[in-house]
Amino acid sequence: MTITEEAPQHLAQVGALIRGARQHQGLTQAQLADRLGTSQSAVHRIEQGAQNISLDMLARVSDALAADIVTIGAPKHAHLRVTGGQTLSGAIRVNSSKNAAVALLCASLLNRGRTTLRDVARIVEVDRILTVLRSIGVSTSWSPNGRDLVIVRPAHLDLDAIDADTARRTRSIIMFLGPLLGLEDTFALPYAGGCDLGTRTVDPHMSALRHFGLEVTATSGNYDGTVDRTRGDITVVLTERGDTVTENALMAAALHDGATTIRNASPNYMVQDLCFFLELLGVRIEGIGTTTLTVHGVQEIDTDVEYAVSEDPVEAMSLLTAGVVTGSEITVQRTPIEFMEIELTTLSEMGLRYSLSDEYVARNGRTRLVDITVHPSELVAPRGTIHPMPFPGLNIDNLPFFAVIAACATGSTLIHDWVYDGRAIHLTDLTRLGANVRLLDSHRLDVTGPTRWSGAEVSCPPALRPAVVILLGMLAAKGTSVLRNVDIIARGYEDLAARLRELGAQIETFRD
Repeated sequence: MTITEEAPQHLAQVGALIRGARQHQGLTQAQLADRLGTSQSAVHRIEQGAQNISLDMLARVSDALAADIVTIGAPKHAHLRVTGGQTLSGAIRVNSSKNAAVALLCASLLNRGRTTLRDVARIVEVDRILTVLRSIGVSTSWSPNGRDLVIVRPAHLDLDAIDADTARRTRSIIMFLGPLLGLEDTFALPYAGGCDLGTRTVDPHMSALRHFGLEVTATSGNYDGTVDRTRGDITVVLTERGDTVTENALMAAALHDGATTIRNASPNYMVQDLCFFLELLGVRIEGIGTTTLTVHGVQEIDTDVEYAVSEDPVEAMSLLTAGVVTGSEITVQRTPIEFMEIELTTLSEMGLRYSLSDEYVARNGRTRLVDITVHPSELVAPRGTIHPMPFPGLNIDNLPFFAVIAACATGSTLIHDWVYDGRAIHLTDLTRLGANVRLLDSHRLDVTGPTRWSGAEVSCPPALRPAVVILLGMLAAKGTSVLRNVDIIARGYEDLAARLRELGAQIETFRD
């Protein structure tokens, strides 16, 4: 962040950044105080935002924690220097789900009581949604451990004060539509943005929410919504089985006066998380985990609730891929197995050897977890095309990782990314590292391996998952690689480079 004034809210934000960086380094307040030559009580006051902090002290804290706590002036882009070809080892835990977290943050608007979300990912996408929530009057605060989030909605939202610039930087803002139509008669919502994945339509959202009485017109920079609420039992057939479309319909149904049957619903992991949360709010939902959901709406939600966000299967796939492409034996703990079964079956057919622990239950009491250990394996190309499908098929966000895995396998693999226009082309950057990746059209790749990886300098793709794929390819490439402008990775991953270092990866963060 850039400091522009010394106000209490900025001190609290700086304190939270320092606390998070300290905890990431595994330091106590006393140990940080020793490095700074100050007292533990001073560190405590700084982290609580209760003490003014000079630029000199900020610089000393940054040095002590090996982290850029703040930037002065124009922000500098972060880059990664990777010394690849190293074998990884050890165990690493899967963090909580980014996609579930943003849906739950949007759903917190439904609740007039206190919402406490446990183990929330500290990522850019979450920060953006929080910034928007605060701008409309919602109170949000992090717990002292920096992992839990308390949210309290005001009696009346100040939508005129919405932070439009931040809202337009995330597609997640579209999930405000579902809650707002149950709370407001009219509202304006800024156009949604996000990473560069080609054209994505909002028509399925509008089609679904029209059943609840929402009419939206697109004006200069905003969606202008008017609500004429419907009553009684309704059936909503989604025109596409999308995750965010299903979530919007669920949140609209939560305050609908009657029962809502949602057909062609996504049963994916973030949708199930939202269902579990809504149940705690008193909304009865039938059919969780299937493509038909029946939601029994309530007139008002005013309850104090706590919910632990479930683990992220896409991060689990990212970490498993790190072990696969480096020929390493690592254990990825707390993997939500229900949402990884097709991926693991596909990897098994490619020759990957892995072992699973017994199942256990996540903190939310519902999600099934296992620990997965991958072993060094001789991989071969699969017989068929690798392509995503709605859950329970191969996860759309996990598909890109098969490009770098296929580059390690003997033979040719056809990867068909039929969902996104233009995402496949970003994966051709693997050729810079020595991979044989041919773009057949805007949706299909032919990947031929095995690859003799070599280090290179690559500019980070403007799409989240392909960016991580290039980073993982660099772990496999002998020599030194540089991945430039990696800020987009922070949209969906919390300290990914640092976490990979825990497994033995040699990754250095630097700025120009």
